Amino acid sequence: MLLDKIQPKRLFDLGFLHDKKLNGEISSNLRASFTHYLSVGSRNPTLYIDNATTYVQKAINYQVNDEVTLGVAENELQYLLFNDNRDIPFPPPTKAKFQFIDLFAGIGGIRMAFQNLGGECIFSSEWDIFSQKTYEANYGELPFGDLTKEETKDQIPNDFDVLCAGFPCQAFSIAGKRGGFDDIRGTMFFEVANIIKKHQPKAFFLENVKGLLSHDKGKTLATILNVLRNDLGYFVPQPEVINAKFFGVPQNRERIYIIGYRKDQNIQSFKYPKPLDNQISVSDILEKNEVSVKYYLSNRYLDTLIAHKERHANKGNGFGYEIIQNDGIANAVVCGGMGRERNLLIDNRLTNFTPVTNIVGSVNRKGIRKMTPREWARLQGFPDTFKIVVSDAQAYKQFGNSVAVPAVQATAKALLNNMDIN
Repeated sequence: MLLDKIQPKRLFDLGFLHDKKLNGEISSNLRASFTHYLSVGSRNPTLYIDNATTYVQKAINYQVNDEVTLGVAENELQYLLFNDNRDIPFPPPTKAKFQFIDLFAGIGGIRMAFQNLGGECIFSSEWDIFSQKTYEANYGELPFGDLTKEETKDQIPNDFDVLCAGFPCQAFSIAGKRGGFDDIRGTMFFEVANIIKKHQPKAFFLENVKGLLSHDKGKTLATILNVLRNDLGYFVPQPEVINAKFFGVPQNRERIYIIGYRKDQNIQSFKYPKPLDNQISVSDILEKNEVSVKYYLSNRYLDTLIAHKERHANKGNGFGYEIIQNDGIANAVVCGGMGRERNLLIDNRLTNFTPVTNIVGSVNRKGIRKMTPREWARLQGFPDTFKIVVSDAQAYKQFGNSVAVPAVQATAKALLNNMDIN
């Protein structure tokens, strides 16, 4: 085997390399095709085979400085397919009940929910390179990139059951005054709608912030529903806001879920999941051992937060930091410093107050600290086997942008049960 010449890493490890020369010679879409083929090739042997083979050919040529034919490369690809022993925490199911695609995938929170229900993801797309890194480490697939590019959309398989997307919220021009398909061009929702129009999945699952309800005085949501119902012809029940705190995570996180069924599914009603009885508190997601001093606030930083909150309080505003009680519920985790400052804890287990980062001043002795990235992961319902492979700053951003997996999963289960494929 030519693989014997490739040292010190196996060929599939090239998917994790960031060598500038290699990346210049091998496009990210080829790498994405290669990793997708390793995930689905044994069950869908024609998906991604051409680009995956080309990737192997280029990678071997790069590694061994030898010309390799496509035929040889395909043999090597098949060897890798059936001898793939990467350490992937969340591989696809061996026998899938349905297939779905994951758009604006982030770090794969929606994917995890649908995969937990027996689904096989056959395409993923995410443009952020740091989120791609986390996604690949946990699912074994490098997501395809920018979904606005035709070369990315061309990789989407023709047939799948459910389209999943957590698309960004944008205002529409309403140029045609009817809030239809022409009025959403140039937005991320247009990309989603266009893919639905082209591929006609049996169902879709869309997620967005609660603010979509009132965005542009309600015109944005009205346009979205009009496109999905009238232009695309799907049955779309009135969307509902789901709060994650009622579905097994101690976080007050409200998100709007929009689901739809193709008309030939003959589905005329849908019930969103009811809240669960077993609510948990912040104490259930806290680190069991003492955490690093780097998560504890400096006295200077704490004084700044106190002064900031007092200024707003004097104006009658409720802005500012918040310390969450262990028996309480966390505020929504979001990107930026506010997400961390509104979810502070008191943890008096710290024994070493020597700073390990370049803070100004000394570490506070009141036990006030930020939550760790792992605690944020738990607030979103990610299991501890989920790999965090980026910096803390990126991890906070990724989990803040992600979804509460249990809330998505409860809604996804209701969607699938209605289709009799779960």
